[in-house]
Amino acid sequence: MKPSLNNVRLRSKMLLLYFASVFFPILVTNIVFYSVTMENVRDQRIKEITRAVDQIANQFKKQVVDTISVSTSFYTDQLLNETLETQYVNPADYVEAYDYVRRTLTSYSPLYNSVQAINLYVDNPTILTSGYVTPITEEVKDTDWYKAVNGSTQSLPLLFKTETVGKYDTFSIVRKLNYFSEAKKVPKFVKIDMNTDTIKATFDNLNLDGYIYLLNENNEIEYTTDPVINWTHGQILYDNVKKPKDTMEFATEFSGGNYLQGWRVIGTISEDEVLKALTGSRKFIFLLASLNLLIPTLVIVWITRSLNTRLTRVLRHMKKVKNQNFDTIDGGEARDEIGQLTSEFNRMTRRIDSLINDVYVADIQRKDLELQRRHAQLNALQSQINPHFLFNALETIRMRSLMKNETETARIIHNMAKIFRNSLAWSKDMVQVREEMEFIHCFLEIQKYRFGDKMDYAIEVDDEALDCRIPKMTFLPFVENASIHGIEPLKNGGRMEMRITREGGNLLFHMKDNGIGMGPDTVERILSYLKRDEEMGERVGIQNVIYRLKLYYGADFGFDLASENGKGTEITLTIPGERA
Repeated sequence: MKPSLNNVRLRSKMLLLYFASVFFPILVTNIVFYSVTMENVRDQRIKEITRAVDQIANQFKKQVVDTISVSTSFYTDQLLNETLETQYVNPADYVEAYDYVRRTLTSYSPLYNSVQAINLYVDNPTILTSGYVTPITEEVKDTDWYKAVNGSTQSLPLLFKTETVGKYDTFSIVRKLNYFSEAKKVPKFVKIDMNTDTIKATFDNLNLDGYIYLLNENNEIEYTTDPVINWTHGQILYDNVKKPKDTMEFATEFSGGNYLQGWRVIGTISEDEVLKALTGSRKFIFLLASLNLLIPTLVIVWITRSLNTRLTRVLRHMKKVKNQNFDTIDGGEARDEIGQLTSEFNRMTRRIDSLINDVYVADIQRKDLELQRRHAQLNALQSQINPHFLFNALETIRMRSLMKNETETARIIHNMAKIFRNSLAWSKDMVQVREEMEFIHCFLEIQKYRFGDKMDYAIEVDDEALDCRIPKMTFLPFVENASIHGIEPLKNGGRMEMRITREGGNLLFHMKDNGIGMGPDTVERILSYLKRDEEMGERVGIQNVIYRLKLYYGADFGFDLASENGKGTEITLTIPGERA
């Protein structure tokens, strides 16, 4: 069965149309649009932050590379190396040579913003201490950078976080100057301090409310913009830093070169800060979604109100017509279909009212006179066939038969009178089984009188079943059907057996005959009466009995039929056994 909306009210249909075609599609569309937009904005923001962190790392790496380039210039400057290795007899000779050293060192500072200070450390007692050249003293030998560079077998530059004024606040590139001295008789080093302001400007270049961490290969903080962490007074593990739960990390590793191998730059930013840019987009999407929902909703409510109000008004006036109230509907001048329907309804009601007043009332009066005339004729006819007259006539015939010693004929006439009297007394619909059995005995006696020895029967009724109440004419139609249609067509006669019992609160009627029986189609047709709901016919047959018992007892009624051609018929009837 296909689903239909014909039984759904118009307002419900309009609501269904609104939610199915407007509300939910717009809502789903805006949710998808919002999700996709937010995801795109979030991804874009993450990419921007990642690029900013990468840029910081690249700028710091460039500063280190520039500083290493300066150290390489000193490393490959043969004249500078010879000046530092020369053993001066006269201090004046060193002063003259020192002028080259000074000019060489000061020439790099203006070219590289990453260089803050350059110092040469040399173990040459003939060189005087100056602003750029420092002897290797015991204090120098105790520094970490000296121990690391002096103990290294390679001449590669090394990056250190170095100390100034009691705190480690800058980075330095330290390198051995042994390129031209194979014998390495005079140990000498160059130490280039990177510009702290430039480093600070590099790491402060994140335009977000977050912090930057520079980590070495041991995951220790070398530099950070986090003011809470005192990174200049010792090494602190990054894993020990407490961060809020909603913190997002953006990390990038340095690639290439041994001096930054394993080092990383990490940016930590709160998720709210990352999603701050979404606020404007969210407001715009909510505003757009609200407009998309509000405008169609107002239009649909306006149209629905126009349709539903006027249709309800038409329906209300149509119901009034049922009660012969023919008021017309105001406002039928609209040009749409409902307006035309209203106009046609007004025209129809005025026409009906006119017809009722002009034709129907007069026709009713005429038919009323005709009914009275027919009723008078019927009363006259009934008076001619008064049941008392028929009963008295049958009783007279019976008495005359008795006077002539025709007892059998008198008994049959008596049974016919009883049947006729019971068939007319339909005002009493429920009878006892004993009353139904009297009716059945009368019918069977008449049948036996008709056919003589051709018909035989046996009846057995339990005493408990005699007082049970049943609908009148419940069992007789089955007895009549078995007698007339089952046994009567037989040439040699037949026998009918009937038994009525009361078991477990139910009344069981069982009847069996050895008549001509019924074919499968007839059996199937009779059994189909149990499934169909049809009006009863004019005759009191098996079909009408089944329909009546279904109306009385519903699911408590049971019926079974077994029959074959030439083998008789067997019927079982089950109904509630209510005692009188």
